[in-house]
Formats: sequence, structure tokens, C-alpha cells
Amino acid sequence: AMSIATAECSKVYPIFIFDYHILSKLKNKEDRRITFILESLQEISEKLKEFGSDLIVLFGNPEELLPKIVNELKIDKVFANRDYEPYAKTRDEKVKKILGESDTPINFFQDSVIYESNEILTNNGDLYKVFTPYKNKWLEKFRMQELSLFEIEMDKFASIPKIYKFNSKLLLEKIGFKLTDNIVKGGTKEAKDKIKNFQDRIHHYKDRRDFPAIDGTSSISPYIRHGNISIRDLVRASEKFGGEGSETWLSELVWRDFYQMILDTNPHVERKSFKPEYDKINWSNDKILFKAWCDGETGFPIVDSAMRCLNQTGLMHNRLRMVTASFLCKLLHIDWRWGEKYFAEKLLDFDLAANNGGWQWSSSSGCDSQPYFRIFNPYSQSEKFDKEGEYIKKWCPELKGFNRKLIHQPEKADMIQQMEAKCTIGKNYPFPIIDYKESRNFTLDVLYSVVKKNK
Repeated sequence: AMSIATAECSKVYPIFIFDYHILSKLKNKEDRRITFILESLQEISEKLKEFGSDLIVLFGNPEELLPKIVNELKIDKVFANRDYEPYAKTRDEKVKKILGESDTPINFFQDSVIYESNEILTNNGDLYKVFTPYKNKWLEKFRMQELSLFEIEMDKFASIPKIYKFNSKLLLEKIGFKLTDNIVKGGTKEAKDKIKNFQDRIHHYKDRRDFPAIDGTSSISPYIRHGNISIRDLVRASEKFGGEGSETWLSELVWRDFYQMILDTNPHVERKSFKPEYDKINWSNDKILFKAWCDGETGFPIVDSAMRCLNQTGLMHNRLRMVTASFLCKLLHIDWRWGEKYFAEKLLDFDLAANNGGWQWSSSSGCDSQPYFRIFNPYSQSEKFDKEGEYIKKWCPELKGFNRKLIHQPEKADMIQQMEAKCTIGKNYPFPIIDYKESRNFTLDVLYSVVKKNK
């Protein structure tokens, strides 16, 4: 949108609106995403100042603010990128209608995905419901064309009236949030540095991406989510780097398009299961067990370390998202929507389509999800992907005295071993809140009955 605006117009006002409807739902006024976004906006503001302009940042109801500023600045055309979330689609249609009443057209463009829902279809013209054939068609289409480059003419940005000058401190007070100390900083420069650094490691991505103690992933997801870097730039990077690691990484980027397509064309998944029969499950929804999961106090080290990392940083490794989600739904027998909501509150890279898709995949309720009988064993997952317990020791430091065998199941340590490790199970670290085998068998019976009845 910004590229086409600067190409078609002689004067362009860059505007960013903090949507009141979205921010008002954030209970934690020290939400890490606000700090990340402000850092990103500050970077844009500084860049625009080099060209005699600035970024206009507003807070409030977009349906009211955009028409107001359009009138005040005598804007005759608005450019924006499409959003595929249900609320955003409804909001944008309202804005379009209101602006249309004053003869100010708003033009929406494709930007946050490589291919929109109607661009990747089966040979019969239907939407895909399974990822692998979707990916094959996606790659087939991708290899037949080149991705467009969108240059921005910086000299087209207009001088901003003093009343609209960007002031992050005043804005922060207005929206009612506090800055947080994030280990991941916002901004396009940071995003480009991440990709540059990843270039040296991408060849090992396929083999190392599942090990949370290893720096084996790109760590680019917060920057994709918040628009610091184009998805096109990432796909181009994968092509440039080449090799098996790049192919695997590209496949993950295709998953992103797939989940955006599912949300766009099946908006009911925001609140309901893609597979209707899974909404008939009578979840136990034990609040005490749920709190233990949220707090990282389940007595299962790999689960607890992942949850503590999330709570303290807003980050979670992708492998551990699957492990913790499977644990919540299929071992604690808690509704996937509870976990999805908690992740939505905590994740720095929270994206409705990806988060929803991931939770429905883990709970077997979603589109092309794992089969109902697949339940991650937290012990074997821990031993396989954190063999030495390095990740566990970082986030559950009370367990660092246990050897590589006991750290995955510290409750098996006898009293002498616990004394040597300076960690008493039940005091310094909790006993497991469930019996793994019993919970697994119970869940299999419940899910089997649901699947069998609805065949």
C-alpha cells in the first residue's frame, strides 16, 4: 500500500492507528507487544524525519479517527493492506463505507501473504483442506512467477502538522500502557539483522530447528507478525540461501499462508473447532490444573520450562508450543480454547491465524490436524529434544543439580539424589500433577468415542 501510494500520489501522509477495540482487550498494561510496536514506530518516525516528514500515530476508534483526519488534511485517497482476521475485515468494511460517503476511496492491497485464499485452489476450483497438496500447488505457482518488488519513494512523504508529530512518551500515557524490557527489540533493522545472522545457520535448520537449547531457528516470527519485514523478503531469502534447510524453512512460511487461508475462509474457527464433532467433547477444564500449566508448575520439566520462558519473555520455541499444547488438551483434558487464549495474551509474535491453527492442530480439532490418537509424551519429547537438559536448567534452575537422566523425571530421584541436587521434589519443585499413562488412556477413550460417533 505504501509503495503504490507513493507511486500514484504527489503527497503522502503515513498514518498508524492503535485500535482502541484491540488494545482495550489487553488486560496486562505491561504487554510486551506494545513496547515492540512502539520501538518499530519510532524507527519509522526517525527515517521519515530524514525526508522532512514524520509518522502520524493515533489512538482510538478507526471508524471515527480515519474519516476525521481525512477531512482535516484534505486527503483524497486512502491506501491500506488487507487483514484476514474476522474483526479486522468487519472494521475495514465499516471504514470503507464511511469514507465512501464522503467520496474518499480506500484501496486495499495484498501484502501480508504471498497468495490469498482464491489464488491457491484445487483443480476443481475448491479450497484445500490438507496442507501437503496445498503446499505443492503453492510451490508450483511460485516457481512460475517472480515476486514483485515494491519500492517506496521517500521524497513523496508530506510535511506533518505540528499537532500530529509523533511523541512515543505522550502516546504511551494516552493508551495507558507501560514500557517493558524485552529481549527482542522491534524494528526493521533488527529484523534484517536476524535474517543476516540466520543465513549462516539455515543449512542446519532442518536438523536443528526442534532443539530449544540450540540457536537453530530464524527467530523472525515477531517481525513477520508486526510488519517489520515483508513475507516476500523472507521467501526471496530462502531462495537465495538455497539448500535443504531453506526448503524446510520455506515450507514453514507456506504453513503461514495456509493458516491465513483457513481463517479467512472459515472465520468460525476463531471460536469453534474446524471439525464440528470436536466441539462435542466434554472437557474436564480443571482450573487448578490449568493454573499449574500457566505458571509452569506441572512437575513435567519440559512443559514447565517452556511455560516459564513464555511468561518471562513472550517467546516460545515451536516444538515446545506443540508439546505444551498437547499436554494441556490431551493430558490435562482442558479445552484448546483456554490454551489458545493464554498464548494470545503472552506471545510476542501472536497471530490469530497461526495461533488458532497450531492449537487446533495439537488438539486434533483443526484442518489437517494430527490424528486424535497422537499424544506427545512429555518425557520422551524432553529426552529427545533437550537430551542434556540445558533448556530445562535455564528456565527451571532448581533442577540444575540433577544429572542428564533424572532431570527429565526428577520425581524418580531418591532422597539422597535429591539432597545432592539440592532440590526436594514436592518442596522446591512440584510432583507431577497427573499420571501420564492414566491421563493418556483416559483421553484416548474420550476422543475415540467422539470420532467413532461422528464417522
